[in-house]
Amino acid sequence: METISQDVLAGAYLIASVSYILGLKMLGKPDTARRGNTIAAIGMTIAIFATIFLYSENGNPVGNKIFIFVALIIGTGIGVRAARTVQMTQMPEMVSLFNGMGGLCAALIGIIEIYHTQSTEKTKLLAICAGLVIGTISFSGSMIAWGKLTGRFSDKIFPMQQFLNLGLMTIILVMAGAIIFSPIVNPVMLYMELLLCVGYGILFVLPIGGADMPVVISLLNSFTGVAAACAGFLYNNMAMLTGGILVGSAGTILTILMCKAMNRSLTNVLIGAFKASGPKEVESDSGGHIKEVSLSDAAVMMSYAKKVMIVPGYGLAVAQAQHSCHELEKALEEKGVEVRYAIHPVAGRMPGHMNVLLAEADVSYSKLLEMDEANSEFATTDVVMILGANDVVNPAAKNNKLSPIYGMPILEVDHAHAVIVNKRSMNAGYAGIKNELFYEPQTSMLFGDAKKVLQQLVSEIKAN
Repeated sequence: METISQDVLAGAYLIASVSYILGLKMLGKPDTARRGNTIAAIGMTIAIFATIFLYSENGNPVGNKIFIFVALIIGTGIGVRAARTVQMTQMPEMVSLFNGMGGLCAALIGIIEIYHTQSTEKTKLLAICAGLVIGTISFSGSMIAWGKLTGRFSDKIFPMQQFLNLGLMTIILVMAGAIIFSPIVNPVMLYMELLLCVGYGILFVLPIGGADMPVVISLLNSFTGVAAACAGFLYNNMAMLTGGILVGSAGTILTILMCKAMNRSLTNVLIGAFKASGPKEVESDSGGHIKEVSLSDAAVMMSYAKKVMIVPGYGLAVAQAQHSCHELEKALEEKGVEVRYAIHPVAGRMPGHMNVLLAEADVSYSKLLEMDEANSEFATTDVVMILGANDVVNPAAKNNKLSPIYGMPILEVDHAHAVIVNKRSMNAGYAGIKNELFYEPQTSMLFGDAKKVLQQLVSEIKAN
C-alpha cells in the first residue's frame, strides 16, 4: 500500500512539474499569461495536497494536519485579499513582500533541518547552508526593497560600499564552510551567520535607487527560487526542486535582460551600490526652454494625426489612469487614427509593470510594442503621447556621456514629428536627473494629473 502511495505521489509531482513548465512558457506571452498562471497554480495545489496526504518517511505519514490546514486557510485568505485589493501602483511592493516571505520560508527550513542532519552528510549540509544563506539574503533584501518602494526607506550609500559588500559576502561564505565541515552544529556560529546574511541583504539593496529597482526585484526573485530549489533537493521533492529551478533560472535570465535594458553589468548588481561608482552627471547645455500646449491644441494634433504612439510610465499608474488611456485610444481610433503603445522593459517599478497595468484596462496585446519594434516606428509617428514616463525617454542616455543613465537603451521618442509630455510638474524622474527631451523643439508639455487630463482630452477629441 505504501509503495502505491509513493508511486501516486511521484506521479503527482510529475504532473505538478509539467504544469510549472507549461505555465512559465505561457507567461511569456501576454495573451496566454493568465491561463499559464492558472495552470501553474493548479499544479502547485496538486503538489501540496499530494504531499499532505501521500508523503511518508519511514512509514510515518505527515502529522499535524489540522495545523497545516489552518495555516493554509489563513495564508490563502491573506493572499487572496492582498491580490484583490492591491492597487496597480502598489504591485511592485506586494511582489517584493511576497518574495521576501518565500526567502524567509527557505531560511526557516534550513534552521530547522540543520539540527536533524548528521555531520557526515556533507551534501545535505551544503544544500541546507545554501538555502539558509540565499533565503535570508532574499528575505532581508526584499524587505528593504519593499520599504523603499513604499517610501519608508531612502537610498543610503556607505563609504567604500562595494568593498564592504564583498568583504561581508566573503565572511558569510567562509562561515558557511565552517558550519558544513564542523563535527557538530554550533548554534552561536549558525545565528551569527544568519545575522550577517540579514546585514548583507540590507547593505546590498539599501544603496540602490532610481530606475535600477526593477533589476533588484528580478534578482531577489531568482534568489528565492534558488533557495526553494535547495529545499527541494534536501527533501528529495521533485515538485519543489523543479519549481525552484524554474523560478531561479527565469529570474536570472530576466535579471540579465533588465541589466542590458539599464546598461548595467550583472557583477555590478551583485556588488551593489550601482550609482556609488558612477561619474557625476553634468547637465547638458541644451539651453532650451519648455513650451506648454493647451488641451484643445493637443486634441487637435492627435485627432488629425495618422499615427499616435502612447508611452506609459509610472505616473500613469500613480494616477490610476489606465482606463482613461484606453478611452483615449478608442476615441482616436474612431477618427481613423492608428494608436499603438511603446513599452520600455523597465518602465514602472518592476518588470512588466506597464503590461499588467494596460491589461487591466483591456488594451489589446497586439497594440503593445516592445522597445526595439517601437523605436523602428517613431520616425513615422505623427504624435507621441508620454504619460508619466521620464527616464526611459531621456535623450541623455544617448547624448550625455557623464549622465548616470548614459548607454541605457531608451524609447527614441525624439525621432517623432511631435511629442506631448504629460506630467504633474517639472520634477525629475525616479533616477533624479534632468530630462533633455522636455527642451527639444518638437516637445510640448501638458501639465496635470494624467487621469484628469486624459478624460478632458477624450471630451475634446469627441467634440471635434
